Amino acid sequence: MVTTKEEKWDLIIKPHSGLLNLNLKEVARYKDLLQMFVKRDVITVYKQTVLGPVWFIVQPILTTAIYILVFGNIAGISTDGLPQPLFYLSGIVIWNYFAESFNTTSKTFIENANIFGKVYFPRLVLPLAKVTSGLIKFVIQFVFFMVLFAYFMLTGSAIHPNLYILVAPLLVLMMAGLGLGFGIIFTSLTTKYRDLVFLIQFGVQLLMYATPVIYPVSSIPEKYKLLIMANPVTSIVESFRFAFLGTGNFSWLHLGYSFGFMNLILLIGIVIFNRVERTFVDTV
Repeated sequence: MVTTKEEKWDLIIKPHSGLLNLNLKEVARYKDLLQMFVKRDVITVYKQTVLGPVWFIVQPILTTAIYILVFGNIAGISTDGLPQPLFYLSGIVIWNYFAESFNTTSKTFIENANIFGKVYFPRLVLPLAKVTSGLIKFVIQFVFFMVLFAYFMLTGSAIHPNLYILVAPLLVLMMAGLGLGFGIIFTSLTTKYRDLVFLIQFGVQLLMYATPVIYPVSSIPEKYKLLIMANPVTSIVESFRFAFLGTGNFSWLHLGYSFGFMNLILLIGIVIFNRVERTFVDTV
């Protein structure tokens, strides 16, 4: 009688048992791969450019200059008495992180279809890498914002930082969560509906105009204020500006709404992402 020796495997790959299964332990085991993807995203994008990572600072400078010219000088939109460069840059820095996270994670499946079809690793690693690399860009732009902030403080401008600065890490985390949640929803949908690829960047740009990046909430007519406040990003931008500049609105109730909205979007995103992950190679 021949007995077969039971084989022992170092790794057994199984399908997700549930739509809400994040399998974070497995993601943590692939932390080296996560770091590699982050390094790739930060370095390779600007590897063959003349200015390299300096573009991280050049982009918000040019954007701020355009906003000052168009919205500040030509349109005459109020900045609540704040210096225009500081007002616009405070909104641009925190908004850019959300937009970057959303735009990059929304391309996860399409841009990496070849990798996903050949090599196994937790698919959530890639969108997490996008959000993390975006955080590095945010930190660089935030440092530039703080340099400008210090300049205006020393020149006696009417800015009033306060203890709500301590809430800033939570605001950044919420932006990351919203960007990741929306991104994994749209990357899952674009595997079947490719038209969405053309709408995402346009949609994010429109969403910016529905967010108080280039105008203060105080300048919004009452009949539109409720609509603008329904945007979960609004309270985050306003809170960030209030914490550092002392002008704007800060409401724990509004932040609680944004935090709850972020969790809901992440929940929906995880469900859709896990469902599409099982069959997307056949779809693509």
